[in-house]
Formats: sequence, C-alpha cells, structure tokens
Amino acid sequence: MTNSDEDLPRPTKKLLLPPPLDLLGVEELEAYIADLEAEILRVRQAIGAKQAHRNAAAAFFKTPPQG
Repeated sequence: MTNSDEDLPRPTKKLLLPPPLDLLGVEELEAYIADLEAEILRVRQAIGAKQAHRNAAAAFFKTPPQG
C-alpha cells in the first residue's frame, strides 16, 4: 500500500521573500537590484563548483575503454 502523500508533487522551496516594491524608493530599489545581482553571482559560482566536482567524480569513476 502506498502513501498518498508520495504521489503529490513536492512543494518548492521559496528561499527569498521579495519585499513589497511599492514601498521602496528608487535608491532602495537600485540597492536591492545590486544585492540580487551579487546573490546571482554567488549562486552561479556555487553551481560551477558543484558541476566541476561532479565532472571530476564522473571522470574518476569512468569505465576504462575496452582494448
């Protein structure tokens, strides 16, 4: 017997709670954009590091060619 919860899609994680933009001034909005761009760069670097790690592991465990 299966659990009906297993059939349901998993909820996505909401990591950032965006502020209400209508309450922010232009300078605050520009600062918010700068913060978001910095966070995007940090996440892209983390993705690159994880991909490099995965590629290194895949190369290490690669089956040697049959000769």
